[in-house]
Amino acid sequence: MIRHVTFDCARPAELARFWSAATGWPLHPEPDPGEVIVQAPSPIPGLLFLPVPEPKTGQNRVHLDLRTASAEDQAATVARLRRLGAAPADVGQGDVPWVVLSDPEGNELCVLEPRDLYHDTGPVAAIVVHCADPVPLARFWSAASGWLPLSSGERWASLRLPQSTGPHLEFLHTAAPKQVKNRIHFDLSPADRTRDAEVERLLGLGAMVLADRRHGDGTGWVVMADPQGNEFCVERSPAERAAPR
Repeated sequence: MIRHVTFDCARPAELARFWSAATGWPLHPEPDPGEVIVQAPSPIPGLLFLPVPEPKTGQNRVHLDLRTASAEDQAATVARLRRLGAAPADVGQGDVPWVVLSDPEGNELCVLEPRDLYHDTGPVAAIVVHCADPVPLARFWSAASGWLPLSSGERWASLRLPQSTGPHLEFLHTAAPKQVKNRIHFDLSPADRTRDAEVERLLGLGAMVLADRRHGDGTGWVVMADPQGNEFCVERSPAERAAPR
């Protein structure tokens, strides 16, 4: 399952406060120093903010779309996010009905106009992944995460949690090649198998290992990439995290 949507950032506490206010989800500090979670209602993935020294370079390939219920709500949401530190962003969108902003560390986000498609998602309408080939990538992520196919077309595909709750996971075509490490990525935590068994399963689906950060005491994680090079992490299962050491 997708446990977190993780943001690499310079100031985790500050950025988490912004996204907590943007979503209405509460803050939850992690045991590791500097890490902060914005906790979504289960089973929706929370937002995890991790400190990294590298600055943001270029446009993110993963971003969040925020839902609004009316034109007035969209305008009010944009104004509220601007007061919280967001700024207008130009990603080449042209004249569109949604509003593109960047959060206080420059991560792009969209405040959508009202759309019936997202009437029941909650504050986050969609987690959007830009990629070269959406349909096969969505197929990989459905198998990897357990999210179910929702709809697709020639240049896009979408998934949703089996409970039909929370945001859509959308894959949209882009011709731009992936050039740097994704600043926003997914953390997976298997529900019914061990971390190590999950890594082997994902390798069989076409993922690759980028870095093995497992420790001798059983803690740690594995950094992997999906078939189109998007990084993600595989953590221990809930049972493994709860086991005494």
